Amino acid sequence: MRSPLSGAAVRRVLSNRRRVVAASVVVVLLAALLVWLARPEGAGFRTESAPVTVRSGPAGDEPVTLDTTFYLPDGASAGAKVPAVLLAHGFGGTKDSVRSDAEDLVARGYAVLTWTARGFGRSGGQIHLDNPDYEIRDGQRLLDWLAARPEIRTDSAGDPRVGVVGGSYGGGLALLLAAQDPRVDAIVPMITWNDLSRAFLPESTGKPATEGVFKKGWAGIFFGGGGNAGSGPAGLSGSTGAAQPEQAPTAAGAPSPQPGAGPGSGPGRGPAGAADPSCGRFAADVCAAYLRIATTGRADQAAVDLLRRSSPAGALDRIKSPTLLVQGEADTLFPLTEADANARGIAANGTPVRVAWFTGGHDGGEGPKTDSDRVKFLTAQWLDHYVKGEGAAPGDDFTFSRIAGFDALDRGLVATGYRTTDYPGVAGTGRREVTVSGPAQPVANPPNGNPAAISSVPFAGALGSLLDGVAGDIPGQHARFESAPLDRAVDVVGAPTVQVRAASPTGEAVLFVKLYDVDPNGAATLPDGLVAPVRLTGLPRTVEAATPVTVTLPAIVRRVEAGHRLRLVVATSDQAYTTPAEPTVYTVAAGDAPLVLPTVTGEPIPTGAAVWRWVLAGLLAAIAVGLVVVVLLARRRHRRQDSSIHPEYAGVPLAVRDLRKEYADGFVAVSHVDFEVHPGQVVGLLGPNGAGKTTTLRVLMGLTQPTAGEIYVFGHRLVPGSPVLSRIGALVEGPGFLPHLSGLENLKAYWRATGRPEGDAHFEQALEIAGLGDSVHRKTRKYSHGMRQRLAIAQAMLGLPELLVLDEPTDGLDPPQIAEMRRVLQRYATDGRAVLVSSHLLAEVEQTCTHAVVVNKGRIVASGPVAEIVGESPSVLFDVTDPEAARAVLDRLDGVRVLPDGDGGLVVDTNGTARSEVVAELVRAGIGVDRVVPRRRLEDAFLALVGENSRGSGDR
Repeated sequence: MRSPLSGAAVRRVLSNRRRVVAASVVVVLLAALLVWLARPEGAGFRTESAPVTVRSGPAGDEPVTLDTTFYLPDGASAGAKVPAVLLAHGFGGTKDSVRSDAEDLVARGYAVLTWTARGFGRSGGQIHLDNPDYEIRDGQRLLDWLAARPEIRTDSAGDPRVGVVGGSYGGGLALLLAAQDPRVDAIVPMITWNDLSRAFLPESTGKPATEGVFKKGWAGIFFGGGGNAGSGPAGLSGSTGAAQPEQAPTAAGAPSPQPGAGPGSGPGRGPAGAADPSCGRFAADVCAAYLRIATTGRADQAAVDLLRRSSPAGALDRIKSPTLLVQGEADTLFPLTEADANARGIAANGTPVRVAWFTGGHDGGEGPKTDSDRVKFLTAQWLDHYVKGEGAAPGDDFTFSRIAGFDALDRGLVATGYRTTDYPGVAGTGRREVTVSGPAQPVANPPNGNPAAISSVPFAGALGSLLDGVAGDIPGQHARFESAPLDRAVDVVGAPTVQVRAASPTGEAVLFVKLYDVDPNGAATLPDGLVAPVRLTGLPRTVEAATPVTVTLPAIVRRVEAGHRLRLVVATSDQAYTTPAEPTVYTVAAGDAPLVLPTVTGEPIPTGAAVWRWVLAGLLAAIAVGLVVVVLLARRRHRRQDSSIHPEYAGVPLAVRDLRKEYADGFVAVSHVDFEVHPGQVVGLLGPNGAGKTTTLRVLMGLTQPTAGEIYVFGHRLVPGSPVLSRIGALVEGPGFLPHLSGLENLKAYWRATGRPEGDAHFEQALEIAGLGDSVHRKTRKYSHGMRQRLAIAQAMLGLPELLVLDEPTDGLDPPQIAEMRRVLQRYATDGRAVLVSSHLLAEVEQTCTHAVVVNKGRIVASGPVAEIVGESPSVLFDVTDPEAARAVLDRLDGVRVLPDGDGGLVVDTNGTARSEVVAELVRAGIGVDRVVPRRRLEDAFLALVGENSRGSGDR
């Protein structure tokens, strides 16, 4: 066949291709250069690790040794002073927990002092929970130590230029240290608390902490983590926000020994002075308060006062240091409301405050890289301006983020950040009201809180936003109230509120209120495992007499899509909380007011990762456009087709003429294929493996170009992209469905991609053909192979195309489904429609197809009606009244042989003897003959045509 491009055209195409490739290379190199220029210059640094003894305590005279490491940039000296950062670790961690963050900061030109807090790792002392007299005074002495270093920039004698950064336990220290010591120039507290009593004894109707519900899960982890030298849960381990349980290593990497605090300390033992060895290295008053609360499930005022002593809530009016508050949305320990309270209290003083919410937290770690990068950027920007004195003022705009999906490049989660000028708090700037309804329902409180619902499991709450079924409510122990499907999506940013009513025979009830996002398939998601515990008192015995109570649900950031429902669940138990031990039954009803969802309209933040993704997308698009141009030029002449119709084939669904396909290496897959498919026919394309069947179908569907020959569909010459392809439905090379969509959604997405009206799809007929029933609403990733095959056949039949081309349509189907497929194809080939089916199941082809085309070694060896291909049979099937007597008679006839595969009758090879003579012999012997049928199968004809040991051409 003559090449579709002349030599000059080929040279032009190759020249254009070289230009496209050269331009692509230049773009890639420029992108790499810009990335390199944008990277912070990684300066070298040196470290000094040493124990530092400070004096703290109420009188400031109690010595404690702290294990420290000091990071100093190369070049820093008395003549080249640098600002400093005090970097605090999370609870249960050590100075090693924040090593990578320290290295990032020292690379930006800061001296960084890290230390292991008292009571952890190699440091001495006991844990006082960021007590102003102990941990906070330790921080003040470390400020003194920094001020004495000659390399540190100072504002005045004894006043170092310093910022304080810390996560969780370290974040609380940053806030309290700034309130206690005016030398702190800026702070970045992350995922930390405002009121420690409220954090561990929350109550979502506004009651005091003494009425709060004890968060036993997190409290148990905290006090378990304080029982040895360095292990336990860490909060965010510094500026990156990485939740890392840490164990302090020795130089050899093994767990470190207990600090030498005296004879009373050691693994599994309380230090000298501890009230109870079960509290490990906690101070005696903290230990006693914990044991009282954990035993009774309630806090007395003395315990609340102790926790508030270690809370920023009472000291916010003294914080004058510019504050960047970073709080995690996936945090069942310190939720977003804790940062909100800190922000409002500090801003009331006129102190610069900025709030950033991110998708990580104690339950979500750093969050996606796009989000952790944003937090790093905000931290660096804040410190550079307020500590280093560089860059413009960061401003006080509010930023938050939401999980946007999965990254196609690394399959990790991706978060989209948003900003808005004014901080809205947890009430939002807008609101959406949704009615939830349902009857009043009895709910049982189980004895001793067991079994308990699983919702806010420490460290795992974020799983509730990703996996259906992670949160589990116990039957009989929860009431449900649901909304109608939402008519439009809503972006929830803040703390929803809802009303409930409850009745109790004891007058009291502890309940857990949750808000689920329920998709159209019924999958329910509890955002970040967050629940609202409430303790109700003074309740009546009947719910009709109950007064509605407003519950403030945990603040969330979530998009609830249109068509989803909201489910309000009120449960009596939760694995993470202490509930009443006495069994009882409450009655719960929804309140009169609607569910209120706060909203915030934010502007998307273009992150560095997003920018480079757009650059990469643009680059790939440019390359793709260039390749498309090359392909279009290469096929230009081939595609220059007019709209004329070949008159001979105008009414023929398919005509294949002299088809040949030869590959570049000289391999001939199809050498001469010539056949037609007419209206009303079901044509089977048969051949051994490698005969050329698949290549023929690929050419037919425009998936590969033929070397020679033509294909006509209803008289139109077929080329890739030809409009007449819309009249063909095909299943070739297997289906390609999106696993996260249901079967029906996949069909609709496919049809939308065709650009044709939805009314032309005939979904109902296609779904009836698929026979998937309710499974059509399930996600296709849960489909079996056979279910995917049936859905693919339904997809091929969308629009009821006039020509249906199927490659192995019965693959993966069971016998009943195969039989049904046979009937479907026979019914389909009516009203001028036709079917071409490739299959290796010869018995099915024989029963299904009206015509067959047999291909062997790239050539057609037979074609025509199936009956003609099967032909005259040398064997005959006899149905007789007495098979055994008939066998004896036939065995006496010369040349006549009874074959073994009778299937209930007698299959006889007459070997030239007239059938009438055989019948006469049987009748003379008194044997009744009911039926005489020629016995030959398509398989016999197929093997005769291609040979039993035939191998194809190696079809590709």
